[in-house]
Amino acid sequence: MRVHWLQHAEHEDLGCIAPWLAARGAKVSMTALWNGAALPDVADLDVLIVMGGPMNIYEHDAHPWLVPEKRFIRAAIDGGRPVLGICLGSQLIADVMGGPVTRNAHSEIGWFDVALNADGRRETLFAGWPDRFCAFHWHGDTFAIPPGATNLMSSEACAHQGYVIGDRVIGLQFHLEVTAADARVWFDHGVPRPRRYVQTTDFILSDLQRFAGNNRLMCALLERWLPPSA
Repeated sequence: MRVHWLQHAEHEDLGCIAPWLAARGAKVSMTALWNGAALPDVADLDVLIVMGGPMNIYEHDAHPWLVPEKRFIRAAIDGGRPVLGICLGSQLIADVMGGPVTRNAHSEIGWFDVALNADGRRETLFAGWPDRFCAFHWHGDTFAIPPGATNLMSSEACAHQGYVIGDRVIGLQFHLEVTAADARVWFDHGVPRPRRYVQTTDFILSDLQRFAGNNRLMCALLERWLPPSA
């Protein structure tokens, strides 16, 4: 299994996804878009993972690589590849599939509950998940659900937290992949001002077992999305 992932910031990596892929013998490659690296040929990958980042998907002037990245994501989807987008990645997928991305009413940073809707509870990829779980968030934008996609879940601050397109393409607004060590690195790069849906750093890091619980959900999703035969 050849897995390629797209990195938008040097300090944001695969988190708990990396050891999961390594344990399954996946051949993993990466494009550091922030560093001007070239994208590969879609034919050279079996799976695409699009990670998060501090920029917005419409900041083409500041980040011109967003334009070819969007074409690459659409080519991977059109080519039948399984594609997972996390946070910025979910917004990029939504955008290329026809779901506009805009500012959310609130920035959402910290630990906030996500609730599955009826479609989410029926979705096979999320079988066994609790109807409500506490997820780690870090975003200010939100996506509209693309045509043909299924809206799966929401939080109090954000109506659209996850979607699927068929059984291959997944978009998650929140960060199940982030480990406790990752979170500390993120806060080294910036500490947001607390407000209604933005928690303090001390609170976010006060219970590190929450990250471990999120990581278990991430791995459970990967098991269903990329079974051994994939």
